[in-house]
Amino acid sequence: MLPMTSQPSYACDAAARRSFTVNGMTLRALEWGRPGRPALCFLHGGSAHSHWFDALVPSFVDRFHIISLDQRGHGESDWAPDARYGTEQFASDLLGVMDHLGWERMVVVGHSMGGHNSIGFSAWHPDRVRALCVVDSRPALPAERLQAMHRQGHRGPRRHETLDMALRSFRLMPAETLAAPDLLEHLGRQGITEREGRFLYRFDPRCNGSRQPVDGWALLPQIKAPTLLVRGGLSPIMPKEMAERMVAAIPNATLVTMLGVYHHLVLDAPDAFSRILDNFLRGLPE
Repeated sequence: MLPMTSQPSYACDAAARRSFTVNGMTLRALEWGRPGRPALCFLHGGSAHSHWFDALVPSFVDRFHIISLDQRGHGESDWAPDARYGTEQFASDLLGVMDHLGWERMVVVGHSMGGHNSIGFSAWHPDRVRALCVVDSRPALPAERLQAMHRQGHRGPRRHETLDMALRSFRLMPAETLAAPDLLEHLGRQGITEREGRFLYRFDPRCNGSRQPVDGWALLPQIKAPTLLVRGGLSPIMPKEMAERMVAAIPNATLVTMLGVYHHLVLDAPDAFSRILDNFLRGLPE
């Protein structure tokens, strides 16, 4: 086990832990801010969890009612018993969480898989979305990438003898990052649980093995909310040409490229990303 050292404080230390029964599953989230404020929802990427945004929340907690959701199969939320991990299921879960919270409209910020899911949600439920921020996310997965995910997802979860071994195995996907080591350790600790004497990551491998993303290109013109696309200048996930196609397809969209950062830009440069998002949010109509 890793030696216990003084850990930096993160926004999750002040969060309320919420649970919602949606589509027959228990979904969990971190919550900040008072009900009645403008609603803001963060959606993490694949194999990640709600703490991915812990370094961002302090910039918004005084003005918004915020949740960071563990999507089905991730974090502390239930694994889908029927292994249904399509964009439609993720979007349906999000609608159910909104209804539990009494949110009529919200700003949704999605990174990677969360960005893809937020594209689907915003196209299918335009009346529920005040604004959208898609963070380094593709509208559709290449066939070869999806096939690789399916193969990987049928291997089962890796189980480690000790917490130390589990923490040492923690890697981002893709691995390139400029994130602070303390933040990465925090994400690793929050993402690991003990089951039957073994330590494993809080992630259902079937979310890869049974993943069914929609082709979001056809959905982009249906997005009505003001939209901010943010890409990492060093990321291969959302190259410049693709981002420009997305901006052209979405009726009210702008693009910001963060130079010198990789795919996990909310970890690589949380302060810079927070300023970009804050500028976008302050420019929204009431």
